[in-house]
Formats: sequence, structure tokens, C-alpha cells
Amino acid sequence: MADKAQIQDAIKTQGEVVRKLKTEKASKEQIDEEVAKLLKLKAQIGGDEGKHQFTLKTAKGTRDYNPKQMAIRERVFNTIIRCFKRHGAETIDTPVFELKETLTGKYGEDSKLIYDLKDQGGELLSLRYDLTVPFARYLAMNKITNIKRYHIAKVYRRDNPAMTRGRYREFYQCDFDIAGQYDPMIPDAECLKIVHEILSELELGDFRIKVNDRRILDGMFAVCGVPDDKFRTICSTVDKLDKMSWEDVKSEMVNEKGLSEEAADQIGQYVSMQGGMDLAERLLQDAKMSQSKQACAGLTDMKQLFSYLQLFQVTDKVVFDLSLARGLDYYTGVIYEAILTQNCPVNVSATQNGVDEKAEEGVSVGSVAGGGRYDGLVGMFDPKGRKVPCVGVSIGIERVFSIMEQKAEASARKVRTTETQVMVASAQKNLLNERLRLTAELWNAGIKTEVMYKKNPKLLSQLQHCEDSGIPLVAILGEQELKDGVVKLRTVHSREEVDVSRAELAEEIKKRTSDV
Repeated sequence: MADKAQIQDAIKTQGEVVRKLKTEKASKEQIDEEVAKLLKLKAQIGGDEGKHQFTLKTAKGTRDYNPKQMAIRERVFNTIIRCFKRHGAETIDTPVFELKETLTGKYGEDSKLIYDLKDQGGELLSLRYDLTVPFARYLAMNKITNIKRYHIAKVYRRDNPAMTRGRYREFYQCDFDIAGQYDPMIPDAECLKIVHEILSELELGDFRIKVNDRRILDGMFAVCGVPDDKFRTICSTVDKLDKMSWEDVKSEMVNEKGLSEEAADQIGQYVSMQGGMDLAERLLQDAKMSQSKQACAGLTDMKQLFSYLQLFQVTDKVVFDLSLARGLDYYTGVIYEAILTQNCPVNVSATQNGVDEKAEEGVSVGSVAGGGRYDGLVGMFDPKGRKVPCVGVSIGIERVFSIMEQKAEASARKVRTTETQVMVASAQKNLLNERLRLTAELWNAGIKTEVMYKKNPKLLSQLQHCEDSGIPLVAILGEQELKDGVVKLRTVHSREEVDVSRAELAEEIKKRTSDV
């Protein structure tokens, strides 16, 4: 072991590293990492009275949420759940970890981001990467062929997160899926309608929903001369077009993936195309695309999808975009992704895989929802390979939270962290028992009520608590009120007071706070 002098020299050097990082305003993760090394060195020569010193921090890629942030999250969740229920969905839950083999081979190049748990001498386990694969496993295991479900839960990815922009290693996903054998494009259209409803209701700003189809993509790759065994890997590269230029994407295809320059140039002509039903019709007449049965089937369904979207009145936000690829291996048909554009209420800087996408005129600030059809995934788990067609959507809830939090910061409006309707207060001393008695009466009547935990609190401090917490009403008790069988009900913001009989108090509070 190094002697004390060597350790002290190392502490001095490490201390300079930390100071330099702070001066240069390095990232919090970087500073925390170097501080942890410094404390480890200090621990070797004994800290304060031999105590073990450690850094109080959350693990990389995770965060705590304060009451204000949780109040915003709760509001967002409630909006989303209301929408899911409006469309007739029921909910399920699955374990936070799965057998490793359940998750293996389902995510293409993203499989390297799966968190494997340490072998405890039993089953090999991994933390779930998304909610879709566990859902498919659940359907196969329980022999369910028909369900419309939503699932809101945490998932885990061994990513390099940019936490200030809504990317974490532990984060929530909100999924809605329809499983079952139905006529083409009807459930798919409903999923897009749900995305439209949620993003409109949350008022995040202007958005676009890009749609494409894996069959159209695969057909396009085939007619452009991409070898069959390169379809998935080229698809993953095309998926980067939202964050890389075409030149960089082409370079990756040719130099890293071994695709011919001619094939890449042909792909380039198609992936620049955007439109609606008209584009699907045009591509069906295209000399090359019409040679692919797969592409024709996808384009015919795309036309059908747009006809349903017109009936659902959402075509103003939906665009058929041939550059949309979505990298996950399990998609088999329609795919879609919702992106926020510049008209976002606050200037949001989004990131994908560390590439910064600063909001500029008409430029996307990142994906806030995505999904598609995956007809083969359940069959992978079924012993007899029985398929259950599925289509679904996942709301990118962490990015939504980041935007909503920034909106709240920019707004002067206070975010309430409790739902308390009334504070029971007294203006005189020795009325604790009466305050507690009235508080119990209100609780029993279903009124959200608070009382100060002091025998003789000052009226001013009780009123100040209501101001600070946003509690709208105060029920004030005094000797006279007790004699008269009334309570003085005060509206906090207007300071208006009215005597209400004790028997009618609960109803009066409910009436005045019906919107709380």
C-alpha cells in the first residue's frame, strides 16, 4: 500500500483536477466522478475522526424529483391516462427485470444498452429496456390474443445520458398497444389519433407526426440494390437522418456498412420524399418501387391509413416521410414518430445520442412519441410460433416533462404541490382541541384539510402558510364562532370572510373548491 506522503500528494493533484473542472464549468457528472476519486483517496488516510467519507449523489443518468416537479408529472400522467381510458384501454404491470433471454435479439444495435444484472447463482436477468417486449412475453405466456392496454412504468438503458435535455438511464415510458386480428390500418389510425390528442392537450407547441412503413423501406432497399443481409443495419443508419446530414449517413452506409455508392445514392433520392396520400399514389406508379410486392402492399396500406386519418381529422399534423426508419428490429409494418417543431412555447434544446439539436426556425427539437406495428414479436415467445398482430405507441414522457418544467419556470404562475382545500385556523389561544375536532369532521366529509401542528399558532403564520402553499380557503375558529355554531370561512386571495354554519361548512367548501 502507498505510504501516507504519496497519498497526500495524490490528494493534492486530484484536488487541482476538481478545481480546474469547476473553473471550466465542466458537466456535473464529470465533476462528481473526480470528486468521488478525491474522497476515495482521502478515505485511505482517514477522514474526520476516521469516518468513511462518500459523495451524496444520485447514480449517473438518474435524478430525484422535488414536489413541484412531481406535481407537473402527475398532471401530465393524468392527461395521458385520461386519453388512454377514453379510447377504452385497460392497464397491466410486469416485473422490472426479465430473463436475459427474453430481451436478447429484440433491439438490433441497441441491445448493447441493456442492463444485465449480476448473476446471483440462479437465473440470468436483465432490467427491462422498454415495455413492448415484456408486453409481448405477457401475451404469449398468458395465451392472450386480444387486448387494448396501456402501461406506464420505468425502463432502463445503459446510455450516455444528456440529463438536462430529458435523456436518462432510468426513465418512464407510457405505452398504448392494441393486440388482435383486425382489418388493416384501423387500430394503426387510432394510435396516431391518440398521439395527436395527447400532444394537443398538453400544449407543448407545434408538432408533426411522421409515418412510414417497414415494408416500404425494405422494398425501397431491395430495388436500390441493398443486399438482404444488410437491410437491418442500413435501416439503423437511415434512422440517424433526423440527427445527421445525408452526407454523413451516406458515408456510414458506404464506408462502415460496405454498401455501394450507387445503392446509397438511389436511397438518397427516396428518403428525401415527404407528402401524404398523394405521395403513396405516386410511389405506386414509380417504375422502381412498383417492382416490389412488399413496397406495394405497404403503399396500399398507407393510402388506407390516410383515408382513416382524414375521418379522424388529424391529417393536418401527419406527414408520410420516407426517411423515417425507427431502428428497432421488431417493427413489421407502419411506423411513426412525433416531433416537436420550433413553435414550442419555450426554447427547448433536445438531444439524441449526444447530438445537440438546438431549436431553430422550423427545425425539430426531438422526438416526443414513437411506435408502429410489430406482428411477429409475440410469435417469438409462443412455443408454437402463433402470431398475435400488435400495433402501439410510446409517449416520450421524460422529454415532455423537461418541456413542461421549463414552461413552469418561464411562467409566473405558481405550481401547487398539494391539493389542500382548506386550512383550519384559530385567532385565539387554547383552541387546539376545537381545531382538531373540526379538522376530523372535514376529513370525514372527504375534504382535503390541513391544521398547524402547534398549540397556539399565530393567525398571521397560519394565513402565510396558506399563501405559500396555495391553499384557497381558511376555516377560522374563535370563542364567538363556537358559541354561535358557525365557522368564519376566509377566501385567501380576496381576504373576503363569511360566517358559515358548522353543519353546512363541508358543502360550502366543496362548492367553492370544485376546480381544485
